[in-house]
Amino acid sequence: MEEYIMNNTFDKMTFKVLLATTMREKEDGYVVSEIFNRYPSIQELLEVTEEELLTIKGIGKVKAKQIVAALKLARMQPTPVEERFTIRSPEDAYTFLKDMQYLTQEHFVVLGLNTKNEVLFRETVFIGSLNASIVHPRETFKHLIRRSCASAIVAHNHPSGNPQPSREDIEVTKRLNEVGKVVGIEILDHVIVGQEQYISLKEKGYL
Repeated sequence: MEEYIMNNTFDKMTFKVLLATTMREKEDGYVVSEIFNRYPSIQELLEVTEEELLTIKGIGKVKAKQIVAALKLARMQPTPVEERFTIRSPEDAYTFLKDMQYLTQEHFVVLGLNTKNEVLFRETVFIGSLNASIVHPRETFKHLIRRSCASAIVAHNHPSGNPQPSREDIEVTKRLNEVGKVVGIEILDHVIVGQEQYISLKEKGYL
């Protein structure tokens, strides 16, 4: 395994092969796919812990240790610089999230940004009708804190196609904004994605 690692410059496909080989699984198998769904960027993957891996069905203590050991070796290899999308305006956020207009259920998404407003990750934290008591700040901020994000943009879609904010949308926005001030991660905007249109709650004055 070490020889395999030392002879490769790592990109996402190489990591997929590495994990499949380590676990003796298929590259498109459930476990490998689930790891990449939860940790889509190379940096997130390299920082994964045994405890986090154990929450994935099909990974026990032995496999978790093997994966972390393989990733530690991978850290010593050069990895490509990932091109990151920069968000400078609500329109940029909508462009990045435009695919959400085709979802048939409401998805609540958080984008973690660095100090340059570059997107570090995109995470769906909730699926279903938006409610301030359901969209818990803990789920929204845990990835932001883990990746030491400077700020964030949250977003969700309206399957009806009409992006007009509801009372619940506004309540969720205000609640997350308050928590962001406490933890030091600013919520820059809450974008509602409709059919070929969007609404920025920042522009509407709710942030």
